[in-house]
Amino acid sequence: MTPEDGFVRVGGVPLHVVVEGRGPVAVLSAGLAMAWFDWDRVAALLAAEGRTVVRFDRPGHGLSGPAAVAPSAAGEADRIAGLLDALGLPGPVTVAGHSIAGFHAEAFARLYPERTAAVVLVDGSVEEAPRVLLPAGLRTGAARAAGRALTAAGLPAALGPLARRATVRLSRTGGADPAARDLVRRCYRTGRVWRGALLENSRYLDVAAEVLALRRTHPLTAPATVLAGYDGSARGSALRWLARQGDLAGLLGARFEVAEPAGHLVMLDRPHQVARAVLEAAPPGEGPGRGQPFA
Repeated sequence: MTPEDGFVRVGGVPLHVVVEGRGPVAVLSAGLAMAWFDWDRVAALLAAEGRTVVRFDRPGHGLSGPAAVAPSAAGEADRIAGLLDALGLPGPVTVAGHSIAGFHAEAFARLYPERTAAVVLVDGSVEEAPRVLLPAGLRTGAARAAGRALTAAGLPAALGPLARRATVRLSRTGGADPAARDLVRRCYRTGRVWRGALLENSRYLDVAAEVLALRRTHPLTAPATVLAGYDGSARGSALRWLARQGDLAGLLGARFEVAEPAGHLVMLDRPHQVARAVLEAAPPGEGPGRGQPFA
């Protein structure tokens, strides 16, 4: 089925959303500064296997509007719920979060257990003991100021696509950025995306601490999968990251799987394995179908 591409307003922000396929719902949320098209191959595989696939850009990412407020774990969980409501997809759904969006996916599963069929953390962020040194307001203000300064200097327009391409290449085990050049230019030449990434990064440790608190008060009742990217090397940093991902799986009582060879952008390096992890995360059943088309 041809993807439906449009916008819905959630929490006062126009969110860019792409929906395709038919069947039980899978929500895909990308990592910091990434966009909906980074899930292209995974989404196509899931839709072909009988899933309704929902991809969206968080505020300040992809084509979505700028963030109205600083991000939080609960706020991102509410955003996913609000997006599903706007699309007429009540759930239960499988939520897959990559990198920092792993925090958001876990928060959704804990705060909306009745709407969660399964959760998949794709090389998700791990912070065992996050410590925030500076006040949140100060960090948020600095991030906004830096974003404005970079935009005024013209750096996004001059270097945005190049920075995106370089980052993707460094985050894979092999291969260039597969994203279409026009989409990269459309997103990464804008100061909005740079400001969105800086703002989200400024609250990274706060979100991590919030998820740790949720683990003490809100049990994870849905089946979970931790899919870790591993490049196959004997480098200490790679092995330590793999061990931390395994520890996270143990903490969550999750199924642990290694994607090898893969860099941090597992959905680009191993799309078939990511799709399989999503398909196998929840038992097959009669999931909800499509809601109303959006404008």
